[in-house]
Amino acid sequence: MADNTEAVIQTGKQAEKQPRSVRVVLLALMIAMLLAMLDNMIVGTAMPTIVGELGGLEHLSWVVTAYTLATAASTPIWGKLGDMYGRKGAFMTSIVIFLVGSALSGMAQDMGQLIGFRAIQGLGAGGLMVGVMAIIGDLIPPRERGKYQGMMAGIMALAMIAGPLVGGSITDHWGWRWSFYINLPLGIVALLAVSAVLHLPKKRVEAKIDYLGAGLLTIGISSIVLVTTWGGSEYAWGSARIMELIGIGVAALVGFVFVQTKAASPILPLHIFRNRNFTLMSVIGFITGFVMFGAVLFLPLYQQSVQGASATNSGLLLLPMLGAMLVTSMVAGRVTTSSGRYKAFPVVGSVLMSVGLFLLSQMDTGTTRLTSGLYMAVLGLGMGCLMQITMLVAQNSVEMKDMGVASSSTTLFRTLGSSFGVAIMGALFNHRVQDVMAERAGALGSKMTEQSAQLDAASLAKLPAAAREAYQFAVSSGTHSAFLLGSVVALGALVAAVFVKEVPLRGAGAPAKSEAEPAPPMETLAETV
Repeated sequence: MADNTEAVIQTGKQAEKQPRSVRVVLLALMIAMLLAMLDNMIVGTAMPTIVGELGGLEHLSWVVTAYTLATAASTPIWGKLGDMYGRKGAFMTSIVIFLVGSALSGMAQDMGQLIGFRAIQGLGAGGLMVGVMAIIGDLIPPRERGKYQGMMAGIMALAMIAGPLVGGSITDHWGWRWSFYINLPLGIVALLAVSAVLHLPKKRVEAKIDYLGAGLLTIGISSIVLVTTWGGSEYAWGSARIMELIGIGVAALVGFVFVQTKAASPILPLHIFRNRNFTLMSVIGFITGFVMFGAVLFLPLYQQSVQGASATNSGLLLLPMLGAMLVTSMVAGRVTTSSGRYKAFPVVGSVLMSVGLFLLSQMDTGTTRLTSGLYMAVLGLGMGCLMQITMLVAQNSVEMKDMGVASSSTTLFRTLGSSFGVAIMGALFNHRVQDVMAERAGALGSKMTEQSAQLDAASLAKLPAAAREAYQFAVSSGTHSAFLLGSVVALGALVAAVFVKEVPLRGAGAPAKSEAEPAPPMETLAETV
């Protein structure tokens, strides 16, 4: 406890010495956050060109899966490493690994090399988001953190809108390899700024890393991601391979929980879940990820297939949702900073999110772009109330020494929620589209969608008018089912939000206290950071 107290005092003194440099650090952190969020969207646009040069079409999905697996599995480990050995060193290491993976991916000569190098890149990416959130948690007290929510929401919106546009432009003018090389100058700027300006105390922890717990958690998370990635696409949901992965995942996670109760320095300390707010924020974060990434997947598909929008500008199609999310996040942050109160935002956000999804489920072949844009704006308003508040409350619910694992756990639950959302909503969508096509277009409809329920623009244009109309009706039916499910799931976030206890934010004049035990003296000292 003495070491922790001394560390927090040193951090507070450093923060007092560098008010101007905090802005430079925040800029570097936002660049790192942009790298983590932008990468998959840029690379996704370049994938057809990559396959055309490297071949290996049958392994195409692994280019994304390897990155996703490595990111998800390493996220909690990066959080713990930051808590044990210092936030700055762990964050800079993750940037270096990400840049090495990016450079190697750009130099890949075949699909096998690209998949391996993408896994390396994913390992670094796992530490980028966690590092950003944890360092902000160290530098800025929760009461003041709301001011920066708009900045973080803006980065997220920028990545989703600009990703496909930037990826397409880079691939067309510079070649697909620059989809990876573009990370290097941005990453180096972030690395140099963090190295020169960020000053946090170094930590020395005698406890050893919980290697067994890390291994079991990696196996468990990897199994979950593979089940949600392969289920219903590569393998049937009831296939032996999926059942094996489920069994392995459950066994690994049960073993992980047992190991955490015995480890001297557990990867994910279970005591943080004794705090009701932290557990509720984990649930809300999972549901928000479930809903958000499902919406990001199906909204462009609906607008392209049914409303005839251009696939080239697919990121712009989400502008009503992302713009509303950005504005609401900024307002929520300002109100939280000025008042110190936040419980209303998870409650209102959950209601708006559920209502927005229900409205989206009512879209059909005659829905105009203006109407669908208004529906998306309602969903965006809801998500704007939730996206950053979940992280803020989760960090406020733990001691400073657990800031890293709190940040990584919240990020991990959101990531897992997105995996489940894409898988479950996708399975429901595909099943509904195939059923409707069989009903409306007979054998031709079944043949059209037997490989995939998602047809590209070129394939859609070649269809006879009757078949095209049947497919458009099928897609609107599929999105109806997917968004209706999302609306029901979003009600779970509302139930969780109702039980959130409004604990004063640190920096608001009263230190936050854990519900499991009184806050130690270092909590009060943390207000100086």
